[in-house]
Amino acid sequence: MVKLLIGKKGSGKTKTMLDMANEVVEDSKGSVIFINKNQRLMCDLKHKIRVVCMEDFQHITNSDEYIGFIYGIISSDHDIETVFIDSILKHADINEDNIPDFLSRLKKISQRYDMEFVVSLSVEKEDLKNVDFNEYEVLN
Repeated sequence: MVKLLIGKKGSGKTKTMLDMANEVVEDSKGSVIFINKNQRLMCDLKHKIRVVCMEDFQHITNSDEYIGFIYGIISSDHDIETVFIDSILKHADINEDNIPDFLSRLKKISQRYDMEFVVSLSVEKEDLKNVDFNEYEVLN
């Protein structure tokens, strides 16, 4: 399952994701991953959550490389239950044009490996014209 948090910058998506991650990790039997642009949120997440800062992986520059990076995370930990990706439109040149394909690929990974993705998008829902929202759970 891929869940989406959508809204303009400053609408509380990151705070919602932090709360969700901290809640999910309490009942999780597997791993919880939080992918963020930088180290800024590390102190807000419980220590059992694996934080991945994309600033440490600057050579990931497009959606194909980003998907490969996610496969790398999965291959190193077969017990992942939930992956949170904060502000995906600030990572690896992922934008409003290629986000439908990216989300579709995440959905396939989710189904294949029985894991959940929670993704935040700093954009208005109306601006994502090519995304079929029936394919995803929109949390807000």
